[in-house]
Amino acid sequence: TMQRFSSIFSQLLQLFPRTEFEQAVSEHGAERHARGFPSWSQFIGMLFCQLGRAQTLREVCGGLASVEGKLRHLGLEDAPKRSTLAYANAHRPWRLYRTVFEQLLGRCEAAVKERGVRRFRFKNKLMSLDSSVIDLSLSLYDWAHFRRRKGAIKLHLVLDHDGYLPHFADITDGKTSDITAARRMRFERGTVLAMDRGYIDYAWFVELTLQGVDFVTRLKSNAVYNVVEDRPVPEGATHILSDQVIYFPGHAEPSDEFFFRKVEAWDPDKNKPIVFVTNNMKFDAPTVAAIYRDRWAIETFFKTIKQNLKIKTFLGTSANAVQTQLWTALIAILLLKYLKLRSTFGWSLSNLAALLRHQLFVYRNLWDWLNAPFRGPPAADAILAQQLDLRFHR
Repeated sequence: TMQRFSSIFSQLLQLFPRTEFEQAVSEHGAERHARGFPSWSQFIGMLFCQLGRAQTLREVCGGLASVEGKLRHLGLEDAPKRSTLAYANAHRPWRLYRTVFEQLLGRCEAAVKERGVRRFRFKNKLMSLDSSVIDLSLSLYDWAHFRRRKGAIKLHLVLDHDGYLPHFADITDGKTSDITAARRMRFERGTVLAMDRGYIDYAWFVELTLQGVDFVTRLKSNAVYNVVEDRPVPEGATHILSDQVIYFPGHAEPSDEFFFRKVEAWDPDKNKPIVFVTNNMKFDAPTVAAIYRDRWAIETFFKTIKQNLKIKTFLGTSANAVQTQLWTALIAILLLKYLKLRSTFGWSLSNLAALLRHQLFVYRNLWDWLNAPFRGPPAADAILAQQLDLRFHR
């Protein structure tokens, strides 16, 4: 007997339980002015935009309309009309998709725990924090002021280094500084934050210390500080040049929560020393340097999302439509990360995104395909075997 499968897209949507989704819809009052167009249809349209790389509203609606017979599997009666989807993107609360993102994040975190992959020996949660600017045309997006003639929005992101999952995102206008966005975020006690020099703010460093949050960043070359103590450099750590306890005069009285640590390490790639500052007094100096080095992961994340998902051009010009599209892009990248985590094949995220795009409406088992993407579907193999059989037994 041949197993019956729904399309791969339909199996992907099963990772978003409808009851959970509808709960989020009612929580945000998303269908108050629904006009008979359910949020689920909008979600499918926008997820198809991301995974199928549809460039315009016309492509999203046309792409879904062309697979008419398979829409029932997705929980759709008909393909959405362009004007209906445009109206929904402009008026349905984007926060619905932030909630859907959080629901999926929970499942991804559970999958990471199951795999138990950790890079560092310490038990603390390692996160990195960064932002990326997305340029917009000011004439179309007049709400997104950035510079006098330029519009932009900023995606502020916290990346969890367990599984390199996007943990938290905040989308602001391009003018919002990194530190302003960071001050609004809350981190659990014991978290270690890796970040670049855009987040240097001594008062915030103290706040983080009082909240029990550790950070590692680079010290600005013009920083003024006083040395309190020279610490021994571990034997064998030849790349560590110095390890000192310092404080920043003029910002606070020298006392425990205002003492920081300055670690200087040699960077062989750039052939020059790098100076780190942290409030963690326990990690050894090589660990401090390694934590900062792992921060490249968030830069890679931004590159991956910009290359593989639709976040540089938008289907609608209102702030709500832009937020909706960005949150569905974050949902799509989480979905790709989840598939990569659950698969036994050595996918790169870009390969997975590219191949999945062509498989969305193919009928076969999603997990079989993920684990052996270049093996034909079992049904096709069986038919082929029969045909070969007929050929040789005349």
